[in-house]
Amino acid sequence: MTALHSATVAGLDALSLGDRPLVVCDVDEVVLHFLKPLEAWLDRRSLWLHAVSYGLTGNIKRKGSADAIPKDDVAQLLIDFFDDEVGRQDAVEGAGAALANLAGRADVVLLTNVPHHHRDRRMENLAAHGLGFPVVTNDGPKGPALARLAARATGPIVFIDDSPTNLKSVLAAVPEVHAIQFVADERFLALAPDVPGARLKTNRWPEVETYVAALVAD
Repeated sequence: MTALHSATVAGLDALSLGDRPLVVCDVDEVVLHFLKPLEAWLDRRSLWLHAVSYGLTGNIKRKGSADAIPKDDVAQLLIDFFDDEVGRQDAVEGAGAALANLAGRADVVLLTNVPHHHRDRRMENLAAHGLGFPVVTNDGPKGPALARLAARATGPIVFIDDSPTNLKSVLAAVPEVHAIQFVADERFLALAPDVPGARLKTNRWPEVETYVAALVAD
């Protein structure tokens, strides 16, 4: 299993988990919009997102060109995007209310693959949107992080993410997890491949809240 970054280990081990169910939730395109601000940011750089398949690599092009920019360039664009925009992303409708309601019966943790050095800016932005939950930064597939949390959890565990890679990683590491695939953007929700073992695929937070509330009911 992939080794965890020291910042991830520190963040996970610092969490105070109670004797309650655990909800672990991704941030980008789940509780905060990612694609909308990314497309506006790309437009200012004469780039655009051609949403013909799930993911960014192969879909970002220069205006006036049919050729997608290389994978390495996409990786650098994401670094630059977060440098510029991590403190300004807007909340996905219903995310704050749903997680606040669930927090009455479960521990809520936000597990995000934003670069580790942006953790404070991400936390400030989340808090401004009423999403002031513990934030742990991660890199790579999230299975190892969930396995570390599951070793301490005593109740049901829910994992919410947009990425099929992360969902598959978590389900392989912690098969008992209740996995939910959430993709806020309608286009990418339709393009996202179904993940075997996921209990729900949606872009509506009331649906998530209904499912999880039934699972964690007293």
